[in-house]
Amino acid sequence: MNYTYIVECSDGSLYTGWTNDLEKRILAHNSGKGAKYTKTRLPVRLVYYEEFLTKEEAMSREYRIKRLTRQEKIKLIKQLSV
Repeated sequence: MNYTYIVECSDGSLYTGWTNDLEKRILAHNSGKGAKYTKTRLPVRLVYYEEFLTKEEAMSREYRIKRLTRQEKIKLIKQLSV
């Protein structure tokens, strides 16, 4: 399974990514081995995710979510939160 996810960083900012192992990726973020963006904003908290059969679908969804405004992301999170 592949996932597109949003985490909330300690400073309140949102980070969107994709992975094929959601639990491992969140652990990586929180150990400082995730994305460069999250390294200085630890800890992160998973607030949203979607499942996809293929990597391409997850990556495509990640791209679309990253183009949303912060308010649109918050609305998405509230609709289908973890």
